[in-house]
Amino acid sequence: MAQRLHLVFGGELVDPQRNVFKNVDDIHIVGLFPDYESAYDAWKAEAQRTVDNAHMRYFIAHLHKLREEEKETSPTEELG
Repeated sequence: MAQRLHLVFGGELVDPQRNVFKNVDDIHIVGLFPDYESAYDAWKAEAQRTVDNAHMRYFIAHLHKLREEEKETSPTEELG
């Protein structure tokens, strides 16, 4: 079974109506999580911690959706 990694990250947006970060160097990487449930819990904690700042947003990126599993990989992508 394929592993379903999730990345939780966030930061201050230029405008709360758009997903454009004010400063990419200040993006907060919360962490990588092995399943959606634990990623959601981390996302929720950060979102609640920064609720007073309307420009702060946190996101969950589904890293497993960024790869084409059927496509042949390069040697640097293969671990085993």
